[in-house]
Amino acid sequence: MQNFDWPIRVYYEDTDAGGVVYHARYLAFYERARTEILRQLGISQQSLLSQHNIAFVVKKMSIDYVYPARLDDLLIVCSQIDNIKRASLLFKQKIIDQSGRLYSEAEVVIACVDLNKKKPCVFPAFFISEFYKWKI
Repeated sequence: MQNFDWPIRVYYEDTDAGGVVYHARYLAFYERARTEILRQLGISQQSLLSQHNIAFVVKKMSIDYVYPARLDDLLIVCSQIDNIKRASLLFKQKIIDQSGRLYSEAEVVIACVDLNKKKPCVFPAFFISEFYKWKI
């Protein structure tokens, strides 16, 4: 299973008054890393929206906060595509620092949705083949 690492820096806007990363910001960190995986695969979310009326939405997320990240920390979001189905993907993600200390872990199910029908739809064949290339 191929790992995709995306570096992030904790900015002031990511923290609460005590300089600790606010819990909801972890979701944004994970989202950015998943978006960058799609870019790496040559998949444009803008193209999906404008040309195919398809979007990827979070169907389910489980997150574990292990260690508090703080202002100015340099972290790495590690992401893997763990399971591929016709209309959904399971991502396993974690946030670590350069020494390997674990800050957070998440499992995220992403569904492919037809925006016109507001219902799940199958991924286009090209996307499935690209996802499998990434998984192997």
